[in-house]
Amino acid sequence: MQICREGSVHGKGKGIPLLPENPPGPNIAIKKISFLFLMLLCLWPRIDTAVGLTAGILFSLIVANPFSGVTGKWSKILLQLSVVGLGFGIGIGRVIGEGKHSIVYTIIGIALTLIIGNMIGKALKVNTKTAQLISFGTAICGGSAIAAMAPVIKAKEEDIAVSLATVFTLNSVALVLFPYVGHLLHLPEEFFGLWAGLAIHDTSSVVGAAASYGPSALAVGTTVKLTRALWIMPVVLGFAFFKKSDQKTKFPLFIVGFVAAALIRSLLPNLHGAWDDIAFGARRLLVVTLFLIGSGLTREVLKKVGFRPMLQGIALWILVSVTTLAVIIKGIILNSAVER
Repeated sequence: MQICREGSVHGKGKGIPLLPENPPGPNIAIKKISFLFLMLLCLWPRIDTAVGLTAGILFSLIVANPFSGVTGKWSKILLQLSVVGLGFGIGIGRVIGEGKHSIVYTIIGIALTLIIGNMIGKALKVNTKTAQLISFGTAICGGSAIAAMAPVIKAKEEDIAVSLATVFTLNSVALVLFPYVGHLLHLPEEFFGLWAGLAIHDTSSVVGAAASYGPSALAVGTTVKLTRALWIMPVVLGFAFFKKSDQKTKFPLFIVGFVAAALIRSLLPNLHGAWDDIAFGARRLLVVTLFLIGSGLTREVLKKVGFRPMLQGIALWILVSVTTLAVIIKGIILNSAVER
């Protein structure tokens, strides 16, 4: 009898396997069941947005996301449904008021962020297109803005991957860090909502951070953020015009859905109980969404983030966050809720 190198016993010319060369990892079925259980657990009211996001990240990094091929698509769909559902919890008057009061400093903030972001990128010798995408994602709406701008500036796959990974990582930090700082400074809900709406990249993290802070913060933060998101189209079209690109961009229809939901609430006030229930469901759905988003932060994503792009993203984000917070506290910019 002879034990072969591949780990089998040879007897009478036949090989009998002993141990496989590469022992299998945890059963994929167990992974899937565990993932789905945690995702559904996020519907429990005691689980907040930060916990949902953190659970998704830890599961991805420690166990690995067994549904990595579809979670990105579903998180995008569920985020849009969540935002529309949140509109049922806010009257149209408040949406118009917040949007009207935030439009001026939104424009100023976007312009300054784009200029300063590209200056920081040049100083750090970051690839020009990567620096532009990071700046654009910070200025307007994170990953959505990056995806819209990338074809216009003819960015390579590597530029897109690095900028998305940078913004995504900072978004995850913001969701946990911003509420902590807000409570530490005893910021009123309206102040916090305005700060989150102006200084956090993605809609998901803005809504998540604001929802964990309070209902007024959620109303202000969501509206201000969606006002910023409206600028994806005009800014992309402006870049396309100057670069003579024929790239088309799509209007974010979920913003229309959010406004329509707020309008319905105001037109049918006798159904406020039903609208509040829908808004509550949307907040729970948001936690599920953030779990899915967190599960997208894989080791591969982290490997794509280079030192210089990340340094640019951090420097620009800190500058925007600190400056915005300072001018809000000093009363240089106010939202309609604070003025009332």
